[in-house]
Amino acid sequence: MGERIVMVDSDTGLGLTEGQLDARSAAASVRLRRRGVRAGDPVLVCLPVGPDLLVATDAVIAAGGVVWAVPPGLDTSALRRRILASHARVMISDLPQAMEAADGSHVRMVVSVADLGEGGDARSREGGCR
Repeated sequence: MGERIVMVDSDTGLGLTEGQLDARSAAASVRLRRRGVRAGDPVLVCLPVGPDLLVATDAVIAAGGVVWAVPPGLDTSALRRRILASHARVMISDLPQAMEAADGSHVRMVVSVADLGEGGDARSREGGCR
């Protein structure tokens, strides 16, 4: 009997097992803590529904942060309003429109899904987000 699948990616049809979710979330939470996420910090998560959203959400919670979910389908001005309201310094997103909407906000670091999963460096937004 195989491990229980917790989510199936509708685009690829690939399943995410409990073990995979736990391993990916644990690794991602360590990377978030190394990037300065502390207990109570709001962390924006702007990703489409799928395994990456589930992993990012679990990782933020495990790191002690507070998930501030932002639906990726919002227009730029609505995204910007939600981002500004969060006062978050960190955002997890691969979406160009979310990064554009973060300009002028408190966001100082945008972490992509690849950064969380592979240990890459987060993109600093110091020049673009205020």
